[in-house]
Amino acid sequence: MRIYMQTPVTDDHPPRYYHLFVQEDLLGGWSLVKEWGFQGASGRVVREHFQTLDAAHDAMFRGRDAQIQRGYRVMFMQGEERPR
Repeated sequence: MRIYMQTPVTDDHPPRYYHLFVQEDLLGGWSLVKEWGFQGASGRVVREHFQTLDAAHDAMFRGRDAQIQRGYRVMFMQGEERPR
């Protein structure tokens, strides 16, 4: 699953982006990858390891919710969201 978020565009500076995605690692676990920065520039990347896909998804949705509170808007989501 992949979530891409962005701040609203202003005349002062380029919009900021926040990209979250989950991928399976080679050891049977799951990684949540977080990338953020200004649009058009290289950003910062952090990976967190989880034993289960559910734990990685929970962390991704918490991250999404936290960034929405900071003013980011979800631009697109790709992948199938698990049932709640």
